[in-house]
Amino acid sequence: MRVAIEDREALRQIAPAALSAYAESAGWRGGEPYRGHSTVYTADELPEIILPNSSALGDYALVVERVIDVFAEVTGLDQLEVYRDLLTADRDVIRIRALSDDAGGTVALDSGVEMLHGAYDMVLAAACSLREAQAVYRAGANREATELVKQIRLGQTERGSFVVTILTPQIARHVQPTLLPDHQPDDAPLERRLTRRLAVALASARRAAEATNSGDVRGFAAAVVDGVSANLCEAMARIIGSFPGVDTRITWARTRPEPRPADTVRFTAPDAAVLREAARVFRAREPREDQTIFGFVARLHRDEQTEHGEIVLRSSVDGNMRSVTAALTATDYERAIQAHKDQAPVIVEGDLEKIGQRWRLHRPRITDVISPDLNEGLDAG
Repeated sequence: MRVAIEDREALRQIAPAALSAYAESAGWRGGEPYRGHSTVYTADELPEIILPNSSALGDYALVVERVIDVFAEVTGLDQLEVYRDLLTADRDVIRIRALSDDAGGTVALDSGVEMLHGAYDMVLAAACSLREAQAVYRAGANREATELVKQIRLGQTERGSFVVTILTPQIARHVQPTLLPDHQPDDAPLERRLTRRLAVALASARRAAEATNSGDVRGFAAAVVDGVSANLCEAMARIIGSFPGVDTRITWARTRPEPRPADTVRFTAPDAAVLREAARVFRAREPREDQTIFGFVARLHRDEQTEHGEIVLRSSVDGNMRSVTAALTATDYERAIQAHKDQAPVIVEGDLEKIGQRWRLHRPRITDVISPDLNEGLDAG
């Protein structure tokens, strides 16, 4: 099968860095420059090829066509397979493959949609963890992570199984910033750090699930530092869905090879329940942001040397009456004193956190005090 060579725009999608990286992985090595805009590549028992250094050349598409023919002949692949490999040669590729009994590789529509949604959430969770490892993320509030994920692309489907293919933005070759021989190269670009983080997080989540199955309840807590979060666990549980299992594998861009290939990480159907439980526990222990508490001031305390003070509210939390502690500013503390005297309920907003068996409201602010007259009217009603 031959690539539709007449589609010059399709051929121009192949980056010069992808051509050279593909050639080097097949055994060629760059040598002498050619006409100022190309490089001669040679190898033992392989034909000499000339690769362009820029896609701005007028005959760039024609050159790519000829190079694809050579690569196909050397590798034994058809031109279309080589073309697809070149399209991803400068990108990290994340492949999520559903294990299915369907020989044709089809899945139920709702299962496929859930898998796609889960794939998005999985990548977003990894992107959120690049700044700081946390057990829970407000993914929509992380602008940097959201902007990074917007650059991610869905790749073409593959034959023989249902595969979601995710492509990072182009991974550039390493650039040496100084001529000093002992200079340590800078860290990888953001796109590579994302896929590295995802690879580590998936492997760590796999180990945590196995540890949990063996009775070790500490596995997921220890995995947070690797990028495992409630968001990642929920995403993986969603991806697994109704499938017997799911394989996830990362292929590193040839333009920036890693020392070792990423392992395939497999999750099976029973893992979904473990992942959901881990996510539930993570979320239960994290502050609930922007909560509204309605209750009565039960106790007040303020040191003589300070103007701000601490109160204890009696309020309903998850359907049960609880004591909620909150440290108020001087102004809000004065309002709390008056509400306590009037036996008037208050409305307080903040981030609610359970610490052991106690509840505490962080960043509290009194938004309203129900007047005694209105309160009596409500009681009479």
